[in-house]
Formats: sequence, C-alpha cells, structure tokens
Amino acid sequence: MLRMHVLHFIKQFVFHPTKTGAIAPSSQSLADLITDAADLSNASSVIEFGSGTGIFTEKILQKVSKDTKFFALEINPDFVKATISRCPNVTIYHDSATNAKKYLHRLALKECDSIICGLPWASFSEGLQNELLDTIVDILKPGGKFLTFAYLQGLLLPAGIRFKKNLSTRFKHLTKTETVWLNFPPAFVYCAEK
Repeated sequence: MLRMHVLHFIKQFVFHPTKTGAIAPSSQSLADLITDAADLSNASSVIEFGSGTGIFTEKILQKVSKDTKFFALEINPDFVKATISRCPNVTIYHDSATNAKKYLHRLALKECDSIICGLPWASFSEGLQNELLDTIVDILKPGGKFLTFAYLQGLLLPAGIRFKKNLSTRFKHLTKTETVWLNFPPAFVYCAEK
C-alpha cells in the first residue's frame, strides 16, 4: 500500500509539480505531529487544505469528535480519489482552497476552528501565497489555529523565506515544531494562531 502511494505521488509530481510539490507522501510521524499540534479534540469545525493521498485526513478523522464539522479540499482529481479510497466517509471537494468559504457556508458556518494544510507553499508564486493566506485569515475564528508543514530545505528558498515572513505578519502567534527526520524530505510544522 505504501509503495502504491509513493508511486502515485511521484507520478503526480512529474505531471503537476506546482500542484503536488512533493515526490513522496507525508510520513505517519508528520501526520501525528501536525494533528497533535492542532489539538482537534475540542474543535467544532476543521478544514484540510490539500489532502494528497489522505494521510493527514485519516489522522484528522481519528482525532475529531463525531460532532465536528470537517471537510477537505484537494485540487488534484487523482488525489481526491486516493483520499476517498483511504477515507471512504470523508467529505472532500475537488476545488481550490481559495474557495473554502463557499463550503463553510454550505455548513451554515462563517468561520472554522482549525485549518490543517498540506499545500506546497514553496512551489507557489507570491500572489497565490497571499491569496491563500488571505482566505485562511478570513475564515479562521479569533484564536483559531492554522497548521502547515514545510520541508527543511524550504527555509533556504526565496518562496520559503517569503512564506515564513507572510505568516509572521498575519498571525499573532507563530511557532515551529521540531523537525521530523523520518519524513522524506525532513519537515517541520508551522503552528499559527489568529
């Protein structure tokens, strides 16, 4: 199963490098770290941006309460199928994360408690980074949490440096977790609070 997910990721990276941004799915260790840092047990509403093959999705579903309103957004149709295959009961929309507000409104919500994100920030233009971050700030409740991971080498890239600066200017609290060395490539999580 893991081999299939890795091969699927490599294929998606080759054909859609700016949308996939990775050659391998995130590790269980990274999925545990990001969902533990989100502290989902008391969240009433959670959104996942960029479900990929569903590794974070699976952990989110395990950690939210049965009353939590949760949905995922994924722009790649092959990854939508992979997420549904891994998590048959998930609500997932094949759409851009910039349209998250539309799906919140379908649930009669204006804001959410937490956003867990697997988007490839270092692959995005400054304009797309800003559009996505504006969406996130707009739909998070005051005190809401935004969690996203970044690859260690991304700290040295202009887009990665710009992304960290953009997070710092938009959120009142920003922390960085320890590095998950068992992830390929090694990654850490940014934890931002509105």
